[in-house]
Amino acid sequence: MTQPNNLLTKLFQGVAVVAIAALFVGLGFWQLQRAADLKASLKVARTVDTNVVPLQSVAQPRVALGADAFNKTVSLTGKYIANFKAPNQDDGAGVVSDWEVALAQVDERSAILVVRGLWSERMNNPEIQQSMNIDIQGVLVASQSTDRTDNTPGVISRLDSAVIVGLTDLDLYDGYILARSEASDGQELQRTRVTEEKINPKIPGYYWQHLSYVVIWWLMAAVVLYLPFYRRRVTP
Repeated sequence: MTQPNNLLTKLFQGVAVVAIAALFVGLGFWQLQRAADLKASLKVARTVDTNVVPLQSVAQPRVALGADAFNKTVSLTGKYIANFKAPNQDDGAGVVSDWEVALAQVDERSAILVVRGLWSERMNNPEIQQSMNIDIQGVLVASQSTDRTDNTPGVISRLDSAVIVGLTDLDLYDGYILARSEASDGQELQRTRVTEEKINPKIPGYYWQHLSYVVIWWLMAAVVLYLPFYRRRVTP
């Protein structure tokens, strides 16, 4: 009975070793996929999707923008209920200027920041009233994280709904829209449109952290597979 028991024990140990090693290998591949997804998301962040979709289909108020919402071309119809100056903004050509940013009320409960154009052209459309519906198309962009100036009445320090949350009772969308076109009653509003600052995102530290975990998990798998042979070698 001893020999069959020994065989069963060795078989069980062998299966356990292979299962644990397979788990570690799988965890390594999982971390490798996370690193690949992160690198792919950096490429997506630099590419504008020109297919127009409704804003509400890719974003919701009071919810952080998902990676798949960045740089989507979105459409909405809303009313401009507030106006702000956003100083010291860099456009896609590297030109620094002051931008006009409006708060567009999307429905009864929500609103989003819209970059309309240059601050110097804010009087180009005097016929626009706060009660008028404006059809807007533009690129949905992630909120800025660094201030360009101080927050003062009528001036926002950065393009981020968080800096105006105390000025309205409406639920605010994350990010902002760079308007590509505006129309009222079918008539296009003529403005000089601005483009977003060119961002060349560097591979963040946690990308390399994912890769280091790949190495760790696979080394652990190798150790698990090697240990039974090592024990046999040292057993007298």
